[in-house]
Amino acid sequence: MIGTFGGALEARKINASNGRLRAEVRGEIESDQGVLVIRRVHVHFFLDETELVRETVERVHRVYADKCPVYKTLRPAFEITSEFELTTSNTTEGIR
Repeated sequence: MIGTFGGALEARKINASNGRLRAEVRGEIESDQGVLVIRRVHVHFFLDETELVRETVERVHRVYADKCPVYKTLRPAFEITSEFELTTSNTTEGIR
């Protein structure tokens, strides 16, 4: 999913390479008759970028999953959600 999201950002001239796009993934597992089963997965993306690109990133985030092979493969088996957060930890904003 991170590859599809990152590729879609790159296609819109938003740099998502070299560690600028990262993700934390949380899965929720339940027991189904004694067998552990993944029920939900949540992906939290972090993108090192300024607020100037927020509108474009929001638009990409709304549609990227429909073109993602991983999402399309796994979604029938369990719920998958995602969100993004813009960070500035690795940007050069303010550095001259």
